[in-house]
Amino acid sequence: MTPGEVLVQGERIVEAGASVKHPSGAEIIDLGDRTLLPGLIDAHVHLFLHPGAEDLQTVEESVPQRTILAVLAARDDLMAGYTAERDMGTEGAGSADTAVRDAIDNGSFPGPRLRISGNAIDILGGHEDAIKYNPAQHVLSNATYANNKDELVTAIRQQLKEGADFIKIYETGPDKVRNGQFSTIYQYSEAELSAAVQEAARSGKRVAVHATGEPGTLFAAQAGVASIDHANQLSDETMRLMREKQIFAVPTFTIFEYFGDHAAMPAQAERERTMLELHAKEFHKQIAAGVPMAVGSDVGPFPHGTQAREFALMVKYGMSPLAVLQADLINGAKLLGWEGQIGSLEPGYLADVIAVSGDPLQDIGALQNVSFVMKGGVIYKK
Repeated sequence: MTPGEVLVQGERIVEAGASVKHPSGAEIIDLGDRTLLPGLIDAHVHLFLHPGAEDLQTVEESVPQRTILAVLAARDDLMAGYTAERDMGTEGAGSADTAVRDAIDNGSFPGPRLRISGNAIDILGGHEDAIKYNPAQHVLSNATYANNKDELVTAIRQQLKEGADFIKIYETGPDKVRNGQFSTIYQYSEAELSAAVQEAARSGKRVAVHATGEPGTLFAAQAGVASIDHANQLSDETMRLMREKQIFAVPTFTIFEYFGDHAAMPAQAERERTMLELHAKEFHKQIAAGVPMAVGSDVGPFPHGTQAREFALMVKYGMSPLAVLQADLINGAKLLGWEGQIGSLEPGYLADVIAVSGDPLQDIGALQNVSFVMKGGVIYKK
C-alpha cells in the first residue's frame, strides 16, 4: 500500500497501514519513497565460514578466532537487512554458535535473531569428514560423528545440551555429474533419520538435512524432516511427500553460482556451472509440483551481507518476485519457528523493519541495497 506507515512501541508493531496514529512525543522517521518490508530471513547461513578454502580455515583458525569472525559476519548480515537467520552448522567449531546467539540476544553485539544447530552431524568418512587429508595426521571432521541410530540419539542429546535450537544432519554426498546426470550417495537410512527426527521432537526440536539427491532426499521426506537444503534433484515421490508434509526445500543457488565463478581450475568451474544448470532445471519441476520453498543462501563461503543475490536467482530460475518474498518471509518464519512473530508488518509482530529503494515486486534486485534496518524496535542502520 502507498503511503505506508508503521507505529512501533517497544519491540513490537502497534499499527501498520496507509495511516497510523501519531502519538504525542513519538519519534517520526520519514524514509521518503522507499519501500518498507519485514526484515529478511536467511534460512541457511554459516556464520563460522568466510571466503577461502573451507577445510583449511577450519584447521588453521582457532575456535576463538572463528567465533570473533562469526560475530562480525552476523553484524554484516544484519546491516544487509537480515533480521533472522538459521545457522546451519559451525563446521567444526562445536557449540560456539550458542555463545554468538546468546550475545546477540542480550544486546552485546548487533546481529540477526538466530536459530543455531551447533556442529552438524555426519558419518565417518562422510560429506564433512577430512577425507582429503593424510589419515596419519588425524585431522578432525567438521561435523560430529554418528554412524547408527544409537549414535545419532547420543549426538542429538549432546547438541541440545549445548544449546542447539535444531539439528543439522548431512544426508548425502559426495555429489557427481557424469554425462549430464546428477548422482549422490546417501549417508543415513530412512529408519536412522526417523530415529533422529523422533529424538529431536521429544525435546520439541526439528531436523534439517543437507540432501542433494535421491535416495537420500526421499529418506529425509519419509522421516519427516523440517527442510531439505540444496535439494538439487527430487523424485516425484519425494516432491509429493514434501508437498503433503509441508517440508521446505531450500535451494541455495547463490553458493553454486559463487563456486562456479571463483573456481581454482577451469574443470572445477565447468562442474559447478553444470551443477547449477541441472539444479535450475529441476527447480522448475519442484515449483510445478507444489514443493514449499524457503530462502537460504549458504552464505559463508561467499561474503556475508551479499546473500540477497539468492532472491534474484530464484526469480531468474522460475519464481515470481511475490512468490519469492512469500517463501522468504512467510515460509521462513515458519521454518525458523517464529510464525506469528516475524515475517510480516502486522500489529503484535516484532518490529523487524527494513527499507529499500524501488519496488521489489517489480525488481527483486532492490533487496540487494537495504538503506534502513530496525530489529525489535531498535534502529541499526539509517
